[in-house]
Amino acid sequence: MKRSLMLFPTLFIGLTCATSLSVYGQQHGSVKRIYISTKGSDRNRGTMDSPYATAEAALRSVEKYKNGKNASGIEIIFMAGTYQLDKPIQMSAVVSGTRKQPLRIKAADGAQVILSGGKSLDLKWQKDDQGIWAAKVPRGTNFQSLYANNTRLVRARYPNYDSAVLPFQGYAADALSPERVATWKNPKGGIVHALHAGRWGGFHYQIMGKDGSSTVKLEGGQQNNRPSKMHETYRFVENIFEELDTFQEWYLDEQEATLYYMPAKGINPNQLKFVAPQLENLISLSGSSSNPIHDIEVSGLRFMYTAPTFMKTAEPLLRSDWTIYRQGALMIEGAENCTFRANDFIELGGNAIFVNNYNRGVKIEGNRIEQIGAGAINFVGDPEAVRSPSFRYEKFVPLNQMDTIRGPKSADYPMDCEASDNLIHSIGLIEKQVAGVQVSMAESLRILHNTIYNVPRAGINVGDGTWGGHEIAYNDVFNTVLETSDHGAFNSWGRDRFWHPNRKEMDELTTKHPNLILLDAIKTTKIHDNRFRCDHGWDIDLDDGSSNYEIYNNLCLSGGLKLREGFYRKVYNNVMINNGFHPHVWFQHSHDIFRHNIVMQSHQDIQVRYWGEEVDHNIYGLQGDLDKDQAKGIEKHGRVVELNFMNPALGDFRLKNWKDQGFKNFDMLHFGVTSKRLQALAAAPEIPQPIQSQVKEQDVRWTWKSGLFKSVETLGEQSAAGLPSIAGVLLLQLDEKSNLYKSGLRIGDVILNYQGEKIDKLIDLQQAIKKHVHADQPKLSIFRNQQQQELTLQL
Repeated sequence: MKRSLMLFPTLFIGLTCATSLSVYGQQHGSVKRIYISTKGSDRNRGTMDSPYATAEAALRSVEKYKNGKNASGIEIIFMAGTYQLDKPIQMSAVVSGTRKQPLRIKAADGAQVILSGGKSLDLKWQKDDQGIWAAKVPRGTNFQSLYANNTRLVRARYPNYDSAVLPFQGYAADALSPERVATWKNPKGGIVHALHAGRWGGFHYQIMGKDGSSTVKLEGGQQNNRPSKMHETYRFVENIFEELDTFQEWYLDEQEATLYYMPAKGINPNQLKFVAPQLENLISLSGSSSNPIHDIEVSGLRFMYTAPTFMKTAEPLLRSDWTIYRQGALMIEGAENCTFRANDFIELGGNAIFVNNYNRGVKIEGNRIEQIGAGAINFVGDPEAVRSPSFRYEKFVPLNQMDTIRGPKSADYPMDCEASDNLIHSIGLIEKQVAGVQVSMAESLRILHNTIYNVPRAGINVGDGTWGGHEIAYNDVFNTVLETSDHGAFNSWGRDRFWHPNRKEMDELTTKHPNLILLDAIKTTKIHDNRFRCDHGWDIDLDDGSSNYEIYNNLCLSGGLKLREGFYRKVYNNVMINNGFHPHVWFQHSHDIFRHNIVMQSHQDIQVRYWGEEVDHNIYGLQGDLDKDQAKGIEKHGRVVELNFMNPALGDFRLKNWKDQGFKNFDMLHFGVTSKRLQALAAAPEIPQPIQSQVKEQDVRWTWKSGLFKSVETLGEQSAAGLPSIAGVLLLQLDEKSNLYKSGLRIGDVILNYQGEKIDKLIDLQQAIKKHVHADQPKLSIFRNQQQQELTLQL
């Protein structure tokens, strides 16, 4: 913000004298207070009566005051108002405080202080005959989002915005149809948003122009580390003039420097205040491991109106499904003992908070984070700190080239940091590969007492095993996986050094070299005393390779708990309402333990031949469920009890009159945020009515040519096979002497096509075989190892 101040000679003398008495700011006992006001000037003294206009001036005075070797603490105080920043507030190590007297940056008591990355637009609107208003903007103006009187407007799109529709608040298979493209005169600059074909996240493409009259040229699609085509149905387009056809839509023609807007009926936009987000970042703390910025506290500020960053989300995070953009409204790098407390992060286009590379003792607590275009809180280390990293699912460092030293090779990652008592909801409004709390390449983080809901994907996501030691506890996570598929309220991967995309090779490698398993997951991650609900996946989903976890005292309200292949998972004393345990494709020597849990259905195992170290002593509600599991050779000491819960309507699923016989009751009423401010704002999950059995009859199993087949019918079967949808026919058993085996079919393959016939269900396969009964060498499309393959059968 630029301010001018005319000083009369007599006033200038007074200022000089005042400055000599109080160098900068205002002394109060042992604290130096420096004030900033929207009505201030950087020529002022920084006192309450003579405040600065900018944080830059206040930080310069901090440096000068510190250079004077003054020992008192320092506070930078923003007075009430909206501060439209023309550049981010940058802080370096030179303004650091001390443990006893940190530099405090805060809002004045009782004041609402908004740090805005938006620019106010001075517009003169004129209306045309179609009800569309137009206004000129300065040449070179560009923006991707727009607000009128603090309401987010909709960029012209097809299909039109509908808040009740997920994903994307509206989607259409014909968004890029030749017929629709033909109606666009010049769609250059338009954006295509789509889900991954497997619904594992989202893609974003920029339209570079038309190719002929009915197709477009696209660039982008780098936002997912598991590339695929865009989803055939879940897609929409925006920023195209011809799609400006309903209330609250807008379109910016950059070439003509003209903004178009269709307001609600009867509204004159000349009476509205328009703000266009410009900055990606509002506050940045920048230090390093050798020269950290330290002992800073930021509190009571509201961060608003940053620009969307979805086209920059491109950096792969090891072999997780994610790519990421290292930026946020609050960016923290190279910090020690810094706290960010009781701030609001609202209406942001990209990430809210990014804790990047080296950080120690950073604490993010008591914040409100909502209406966010990307993720809420991200803790992400430097890949250079990882030994022998790989960056795509299908990549692997051969053993003879692998660094086999345990743990990280540098300190350039977050460690001993905390995210606690944060209210996080309505995130991923643009990007879908996001989480309330995202962790990658970090160690010993504490994720405690957060309330997270209304998210397109996982509430809490751990992207890899490097380096474990996290405590994830007392969180309330629900309304998750609302727009994507095949994960959970809590989601993790562990595609670490031992992990190989070919299961056979990974089995051989970990059998011969078990020391590889915990080279990266060096510390045990504990997940305890949380409440999770996912109606579109699992409540707790430990996916590919997730290892070294201890999971206990969690209340799972809907999706149960999944352990895919991994090692050293100890799961006990959890309650799974109307669901149960989902073990998938376990290793022979996994050392996994699942005991003393309450389950309400039989174990939903997928391709499990080896049952780990112990799957026993669990509590069932129905004898039939226990009988099914005992028939598998497990649960010798499993037992059936009357599931008489204390107060299920209130979510208290402790057992009445229980005497801690193996399973121990735990507190089920105190999850989520703890501060009164956030508790008053937080929602709560819908509590399910307990149902004694959720078991469904399986589809018919069919034997053909010494193979046993069935329809893919559950999310678990979809996940185990890595399928983009619940479709196809799964091969359960196969005689190795059969022609099918000799032709290349293997147990776990999913048949998607037979002689050109699409196979969704078992009946489709049966009919296709009858139809092509004379084909001696039928061609199949199968899904194996996350990829589609072609086979020719020799019958």
